[in-house]
Amino acid sequence: MQHIIDRFISYVTIDTESDPNSQTTPSTAKQWDLANKLVEELKNIGMQDVTIDDKAYIMATLPSNVEHTVPTIGFISHFDTSPDFSGANVKPQIIPNYDGKDIVLNAEQNIILSPSYFKDLLQYKGQTLITTDGTTLLGADDKAGITEIVSAMEFLIKNPDIKHGKIRVGFTPDEEIGRGANHFDVDKFGAEWAYTMDGSQIGELEYENFNAAGAKITFKGKSVHPGYAKGKMINSMLIANEFINELPKGETPQETKGYEGFFHVHHLTGSIEETVLELIIRDHSAKRFERRKKLIERITRKINHKFAKKFGEPIVIAEINDQYYNMKEKVLPVKHIVDIAEKAMRELDIKPLIKPIRGGTDGSQLSYKGLPCPNIFAGGHNFHGKYEYVPVESMQKATDVIVKIVELTAIPGIFDAPTKPTKKK
Repeated sequence: MQHIIDRFISYVTIDTESDPNSQTTPSTAKQWDLANKLVEELKNIGMQDVTIDDKAYIMATLPSNVEHTVPTIGFISHFDTSPDFSGANVKPQIIPNYDGKDIVLNAEQNIILSPSYFKDLLQYKGQTLITTDGTTLLGADDKAGITEIVSAMEFLIKNPDIKHGKIRVGFTPDEEIGRGANHFDVDKFGAEWAYTMDGSQIGELEYENFNAAGAKITFKGKSVHPGYAKGKMINSMLIANEFINELPKGETPQETKGYEGFFHVHHLTGSIEETVLELIIRDHSAKRFERRKKLIERITRKINHKFAKKFGEPIVIAEINDQYYNMKEKVLPVKHIVDIAEKAMRELDIKPLIKPIRGGTDGSQLSYKGLPCPNIFAGGHNFHGKYEYVPVESMQKATDVIVKIVELTAIPGIFDAPTKPTKKK
């Protein structure tokens, strides 16, 4: 597994944090540092048709080594890291033979990765973990995915006895700010379907995700000297608070799970004269998703009606923009692509964890661009923060899953094979 460790560390020590306030693609120039490295590495391991465009989208090919017709499939990961936490000067720590106890990430700052809080740690007792030093994120999201794809391609090149069809790989910038698929050329990629290697714990297999929208709501006010404000002042911050209180109680990220949707207020800035509220809207159900957006509009109309005479114009302005949709609609018609991934895991003695994604994925946007794209585990935990870690064994297993998927896809008649053992009558 040392080659997995070395490759992963060579990626995470390159800062690729994306920037949501930038209008360029990639959003930060430093993403080119890893992008260019990946291009050279793909060439060095023997991949063909390695390309990188002017927006840092990388594609490469492993040609088929069979005579019969096999679908072209792809594997995709992103190389940027989240702007939620620093990705600069990442100093990974390797914890061999994890003993199930607290891990001191940073003694000076008393930062502890503890199984008493992060209970998932206990399922990796005896394995090798890679953690942060407590001052940055790690970058397993999604440099673990890149590590797995490159390692799987290298293994297939070195083992030509493993039969496979044409395989395409793609690496993208800016996924963490919702733009990873924006400039992805599906026609150029040329695959019938693909998998994003961007999930979390071992076994995850996902083909459902939230429908998502973002809302920016501006509240207007009137500032008057507080000593003479009776009947005159309108405090926009209080109007914003009134708006928030109209949202359904208990429908926040911290109070929901599974298929339950939510409203998430994530930014609120303001003064008496103007306050801006930003929130996201999430729901797996398309009907409930539309109802949530209409609720925002109803609350807006209600408050505007209340202040119509006093303010003289709309006091609340709501802008709602759809971000992505549930990929289930596009994947179900080709459900065999999920079945093959599930079969691959079972053949490797990995228990598939098929569940909805409580978030988004490049796979969602790619599915709606014509490239059905379920999501497979990459192995990491606690993404976007200082407690992030990844078991090396999980990265190795994810690499094995990629190899097994391409092997299964090349078997004639695989689509007719059951994905689970049938009971004898």
